[in-house]
Amino acid sequence: MQGATAVVLLIISNIFMTFAWYGHLRFRFAPLWAVIVVSWLIAFMEYCFQVPANRIGSYQFSAAQLKIIQEVITLVVFGVFSVLYLKQEFRWNYLVAFAFMLGAVIFVFAGGSGTRAAVEPHPDSFAAPHLASRVPPARLSSGAQEQGRSKN
Repeated sequence: MQGATAVVLLIISNIFMTFAWYGHLRFRFAPLWAVIVVSWLIAFMEYCFQVPANRIGSYQFSAAQLKIIQEVITLVVFGVFSVLYLKQEFRWNYLVAFAFMLGAVIFVFAGGSGTRAAVEPHPDSFAAPHLASRVPPARLSSGAQEQGRSKN
């Protein structure tokens, strides 16, 4: 379930980022400063989906797998965006490049096990409250324990 949630959030974030980076190309008459401000506002929305996607996805996928998933989503979103929004032609060589990216997906997921992140979540982690009960409470280092005893 976490993997699917991460992918959906990555799709949403990539839609925002594609508009932030390329949406202004239909408005070349707009002042550059205005385009930058609007792009940053759109990019903020992208981060609101991207960061949780990576956090949630890290419980299911390795960082390399998350990046490859994100890149494939980026290409699909951009392909649809460039054809429908920018009215640009989709060429055969784009399809070949996409096939190579799918090859990257196959290679990064080869090996199967050991894909979860090795870092356990912090008990206060909002992204994985169901895992919080499995994390042992923080322990004081021996130096910190000795300082605590000397103060008493």
